[in-house]
Amino acid sequence: MRILITNDDGINAPGLRALVDWAKKLGEVEVFAPLVEQSGKSAGLELRKPFRVEKVEYEGVAEAYAVDSTPVDCVRIAVLGFERKYDLVLSGVNSGMNLGHDINYSGTCGAVFEAAMHGIKGVAVSTGKKYLAGAIANFDRVYDYFIENDLLSVCDIYNVNFPRKPGEIVIARQGEVRFSDKYIDVGDGMYFPEGYICYEFKGDKTVDIDAMEMDYISVVPMTYDRTDLKVFEKLNK
Repeated sequence: MRILITNDDGINAPGLRALVDWAKKLGEVEVFAPLVEQSGKSAGLELRKPFRVEKVEYEGVAEAYAVDSTPVDCVRIAVLGFERKYDLVLSGVNSGMNLGHDINYSGTCGAVFEAAMHGIKGVAVSTGKKYLAGAIANFDRVYDYFIENDLLSVCDIYNVNFPRKPGEIVIARQGEVRFSDKYIDVGDGMYFPEGYICYEFKGDKTVDIDAMEMDYISVVPMTYDRTDLKVFEKLNK
C-alpha cells in the first residue's frame, strides 16, 4: 500500500509524526505537509502565485516535502505535480476536534475531500489538543474496525474523531453548528472574531458532536458531492 500523509497543523506537528509512525507498518509512506499551520483553510488552494515545495528529512518515510501552501495544495502537488500514485490519503492527527459544521472549514478534512476527487480513499483524523496519546493508543482498534467492516469499500472518505477517553466506536453523522463568532471592533476598521459554543447537547451518539461528549470514537462517512439528492430526484420527476 502507498500512503500519502498530510495535515493542516504543519509538517512539524506532533500529530503528523504520530500518524506517520503508526502508518509505516501499513506500507510505503510519503509526506506532503504544509510548511506552517494552515488551519481553517478548507478547500483553499493557491491560484495566483507559485509556492515552494522543499524536500526535507523526515525519519521513517520514503520522501517528505514541506509545502508552503494549504492541505489541498499538498495533495494536489503530490498527485498532479509529482504524479505520485497512492492507495490512501491520511490527514492529521489534527490538534482539535473536527465536528459538525466545522468540517466545512477544516483543512484536515479538505485534504481528504481533495483526495476523493482524484479517486483516492481518505481518512481525516482529529482529537483534542491534550488527547493525542489516547488517540495513538486506539489507532489499531479503529484500523481493525475499518478492516472488519470493509468501510472503505462502501465510502471513499471518512472523518474520525477521538474523544478525551476513547470508548466504543460508532458510525455517526455530521452534526450542526458547534461554534459561532462575535466580531469585536478593535478600532481602525479592524475586527477580531471571538468564538463561543452554540451547540445544545442532545445525547445522541449517532451525531458526531454528541458522540464526542459521550466519549465515543466517531466515524463519519463523507462525500464531496454537494448535490441535494432528495431535491434533485423531486425536481426531475
